[in-house]
Amino acid sequence: MSETFAHDFDTIVEKAKARQTPARVVIAGADVENILLGAFDAEEDGFVTPILVGNRKKITDMLDRLGLADRKYDLQPVSDDVNVVQYSIEMILAGKADVLMRGNTQTRDFLMPVLNKGNHLLSHGLMTHVVMLKIPDCEKITAISDVTILVEPSIEQRKEVIKNMVRALRLIGVENPNIALLSLVEKPSFHMRDTVEAQTLVMQQEEEPFAPCNLVGPIPYDLIISKEAARLKNYDCPYCGKFDGIVAPNLLSGNLMIKILENNARANSFGIIMGAKIPIAITSRSDSKEQAYLSLAAAALMENRLDV
Repeated sequence: MSETFAHDFDTIVEKAKARQTPARVVIAGADVENILLGAFDAEEDGFVTPILVGNRKKITDMLDRLGLADRKYDLQPVSDDVNVVQYSIEMILAGKADVLMRGNTQTRDFLMPVLNKGNHLLSHGLMTHVVMLKIPDCEKITAISDVTILVEPSIEQRKEVIKNMVRALRLIGVENPNIALLSLVEKPSFHMRDTVEAQTLVMQQEEEPFAPCNLVGPIPYDLIISKEAARLKNYDCPYCGKFDGIVAPNLLSGNLMIKILENNARANSFGIIMGAKIPIAITSRSDSKEQAYLSLAAAALMENRLDV
């Protein structure tokens, strides 16, 4: 993997490499170039054994083209009419694999079996997608959620987003993180529902904490990332410029934020799903091999710490 990614997320990678046995990672729809490259980099570093599920010819042709045909893996060929995600989940439930990873599937097609109550994968109150980013010129890794599953989360769902974000940050060694509830403005306004809900969540956290974190909101992005912006706006908060996590008010704002940071600000990132009974690594098919590698490193850490 690239030295930049290794430097930004070295603690996560080193902990994954310290595993005594590699995690068996089942890739649902494995005919994706960068996901295969990332998975085999993880295999070379000793913390993953890839299990490739999907169309045999598509997968083997891609392995040949990438020069990976002689590497260690388990191929599980399925016909095109088989749901590769459901097949992969059943492998894990049967004890034949440890980690689920998204491959060549649409987001909706991947999430439907994951969220299907019949598979009994829900562990904590709600499943949410957490993206970890290392933004240039920012000292800390920043978590952003939810950016894939919840379209317009209710106030109770946002509470679960916060809980899962705290769990994700604790997995990478951040205790009692500083969490920001992103909004357009820093003062509650009755015609902006998310600002009122943010204020309510902060009050609830102060009165009867529901997660081990410092919660602030509503708060706009400039105050989240800049201590100087807080000074200029006379915004009194000790965590400005030091936030560990950002809770987006809805799916659109969260998804746009990470895509802009990745593509325009060159932020390094990876994604995982929290709140499930199994580790789930989720990447976009357009993500780099480094992002796939890091998602697997985090998922490998999660295997024995799902109750964190």
